[in-house]
Amino acid sequence: MQTTTITTPRGTFGAYQFGTRHAPVVIALHGFPDTARSWRPVGERLAAQGFHVVAPYLRGYAPSPLEGPFDVDALADDLAAIVAAVSPGAPVVLVGHDWGAVIAYIALLRHPTLFRVAVTLAVPHPLAFLESLPRTPSQVLRSSYMALFQIPRVAEAIVTRNDFAFIDTLWQRWSPGYVLPPDARRALKDCLAASMPGPLGPYRTLAWPPQAALQRIAHARDGRIGVPTLHLQGDQDGCIAVAACVGEERFFSAAFERRVLAGVGHFAPLEAPDAVANAIVDWTACHGGA
Repeated sequence: MQTTTITTPRGTFGAYQFGTRHAPVVIALHGFPDTARSWRPVGERLAAQGFHVVAPYLRGYAPSPLEGPFDVDALADDLAAIVAAVSPGAPVVLVGHDWGAVIAYIALLRHPTLFRVAVTLAVPHPLAFLESLPRTPSQVLRSSYMALFQIPRVAEAIVTRNDFAFIDTLWQRWSPGYVLPPDARRALKDCLAASMPGPLGPYRTLAWPPQAALQRIAHARDGRIGVPTLHLQGDQDGCIAVAACVGEERFFSAAFERRVLAGVGHFAPLEAPDAVANAIVDWTACHGGA
């Protein structure tokens, strides 16, 4: 694993890279509360399979730009700029976990020619998620932390209190069978401490301003994703219920498949790196073209 920077017209993004530069490119996006570091196990496995993996820190996470905008359209445009810098003229394999998955879905709609295939983890297509809420009451409770994040200063105080104990609780709830190693936990908290309130930024654009949020939903409804997409979901995920992912296929015009990983929680790239890496390799081989 090597650290690098990616200079784009939208800012300079910190990243990790794995494998040789002339290999087929995989862009791997992290989520919350997480960092690009969590792609290391999968990145090393993909590099051994002949890929060049680039895992950038999202906007709002040091050492990437800490200022907004944080709406998902802007984050998708960040991704497009990163792809243009890393793989000019050649489409890439896109992998996204949690918020990285949300960014992936929107980027696949906004910039489809940049991507060969996509693999998303944990979070389903945003419209499938929204439509699942009335029939999945437990998901409303699981997602209640998002309401907290809407309250400026209060959210920051709660999240950072007692050395980010709130973040420890989320990891325990979301991946009950996994314990983040102490060095990785420290690195995560140090990143969050250097970044706050940036990591909360995307949540605060979900419903505000209302008109812009509604426009993003309408835009997502207008189009179906034409890039072959595989969605991986852990059956022990304490953040996203498996039932919240039902019906995603309606939002795709290209090949789509959903696979449930038995015994895996929310942070599949760390909990099941072999399964995740193998799924990426297989999906790319089947649907990624030359």
